[in-house]
Amino acid sequence: QVQLVESGGGLVQAGGSLRLSCAASGRIFTGYTMGWFRQAPGKEREFVAIISWNDNITKYVDSVKGRFTISTDNAKNTLFLQMNNLKPDDTAVYYCAAGRRYRTDKDLYDYWGQGTQVTVSS
Repeated sequence: QVQLVESGGGLVQAGGSLRLSCAASGRIFTGYTMGWFRQAPGKEREFVAIISWNDNITKYVDSVKGRFTISTDNAKNTLFLQMNNLKPDDTAVYYCAAGRRYRTDKDLYDYWGQGTQVTVSS
């Protein structure tokens, strides 16, 4: 089993920055893909960014390219999402997830954290 716990959410003004963390415990295999997804009120959960655990290949949704950076600290089993130049449209609950395939489809992810709220005021 894999357990994921997010932290770092909060309230920030537009243009500000936040850094989300996701502490992973349990059996993390090097072949896993880790991802950040988000869900705004009334909307489906959507892909934000993913990273392959062993070779750090990344992918981002177009709306966050150049503003968000996904990274890992493999020694500490921790996933990060650095979010800069935040916009009100980034307001959502952010979830980290772990899966066995390098895909952006949320349905392919096996393990999920509880989520952390990010609110961006205009």
